[in-house]
Amino acid sequence: MASSLDNGRSGRGRAKWKPKAEINVTPFVDVMLVLLIVFMITAPLLTVGVPVDLPQTEARNLPAGEEPLTISITSDGEIYLQETVVTLSELAPRLTAIAGTGYSSRIFIRADDGATYGDVARVMARVNAAGFTNLGLVTDPIER
Repeated sequence: MASSLDNGRSGRGRAKWKPKAEINVTPFVDVMLVLLIVFMITAPLLTVGVPVDLPQTEARNLPAGEEPLTISITSDGEIYLQETVVTLSELAPRLTAIAGTGYSSRIFIRADDGATYGDVARVMARVNAAGFTNLGLVTDPIER
């Protein structure tokens, strides 16, 4: 009669519970898909948006690594550091504040095709005098 009380379980009346040895990856995949969608939506918004008509040259594109620090000069002489308008006298202190002790990466200068040579030269001289020597000029490739 005692054997009929365990309902077919073996042992001392307790069922032996064993943990599963498999990993449930469904929550992990769900989180990764949500993050992928978020990054796909926000990535195009992170580019510098100062409208500049770049001159066209035959130079090849450089490989893109990290997000560069960009200075833009419009045809009417306005200077932008990333997307913020700055004056020539504010440019060096702001660059130093961004870079801290030094900025080893290349600083890109985007000058409008209608910008004067003097405006571009003054900006490059001010940036160089602030201690930044790795400068690059951005152009558009010639369309053939």
